[in-house]
Amino acid sequence: MIFFRITNYLKYILLSGHRNGHGIHSPFIFDIVNRQLRNKIDLQIVLNAESARRRFLSDNRTIAVEDFGYGGLKQGAGKRRISDIARNSPVTKKYGIFLAKLSAELGNQTIIELGTSLGISTMYMALASKGSSISTIEGSEALAEIAGKNFAEAGLDNVKVYAGKFDEVLPGLIKDVDIKRYPVMIYIDGDHRHDSLINNFEIISKNTKGKTLVVIDDINYSPEMNRAWNAIRKFEKVSASINIYRMGILFLWGNITPKDYIIRY
Repeated sequence: MIFFRITNYLKYILLSGHRNGHGIHSPFIFDIVNRQLRNKIDLQIVLNAESARRRFLSDNRTIAVEDFGYGGLKQGAGKRRISDIARNSPVTKKYGIFLAKLSAELGNQTIIELGTSLGISTMYMALASKGSSISTIEGSEALAEIAGKNFAEAGLDNVKVYAGKFDEVLPGLIKDVDIKRYPVMIYIDGDHRHDSLINNFEIISKNTKGKTLVVIDDINYSPEMNRAWNAIRKFEKVSASINIYRMGILFLWGNITPKDYIIRY
């Protein structure tokens, strides 16, 4: 696994284009890359999200976690300390900032997250786009409850947490989105199995009613995640894709010059 990641990272460094957007022929993609990867972020967003992370890192409570994907692979299902979850599962600060910028870019629209965990990534997006309606799905009821309390303490009233399996909750959430609330941003970071990721993306592709941006975390975490990413970016509805190594961004968007971009981040 480590050899796979090192090899893929070296390929990424060799093939990736400049973060200023040089070589991007689509004006739309160029504009997003140029702003998202260079613009600064409100420091208070980072301070609030990272403050929550620090609290969880010092929380030694043990909870029972039913994990259907990534966490189960990495740590094992069953009893886990919150501090261990905080150390291994949430998005890093660097990519939390990226998600915050991306959510703010779309304006006051709809955001759906698959894989809440403790809610760090959710906080980044919710704090950066306070007018957005955010629905986040967590497979573990215990984690969903902790994340919900975290959002309440942070005063985030634009976030709703759902406990359940992604393929059972996701279709209803997408179908309920009012056409006026598009474009939709969907962030996937919860089930790191090939078939599950393909299935979840098929649900999105079949049910989305307007412009949709999908961000997939850990596309180079394992060979099966990388295979899933390479298959998904070839779906008919995908107009363009951006690979920033850890994350992949897919545009289900008309009128974009079709291409797969690899951008240094």
